[in-house]
Amino acid sequence: MLFPIQDLWIGAMVPKRWAKRAVTRNAIKRQIYTVSAELLNQYPEAAFLVRLRREFARNEFVSASSKQLRLAVRTEVQALMQVLIQL
Repeated sequence: MLFPIQDLWIGAMVPKRWAKRAVTRNAIKRQIYTVSAELLNQYPEAAFLVRLRREFARNEFVSASSKQLRLAVRTEVQALMQVLIQL
């Protein structure tokens, strides 16, 4: 058995290719973990991996601590998590 403990596992993968700065990658990962923790009791026991598949433009999101970046990531992750809940 791959995961002997029955539990919910959430992983976040943010490639350097799509988010060049480490501070941006870490901010995105924090948002993924925060949003998933808010909806924790709604998921089945499984292992999930959230992976960034597109670039976050540095000219649009100048700072990794900006509200615009946090809101954009939060909105995307919430939409993704809602799809997972419906499965």
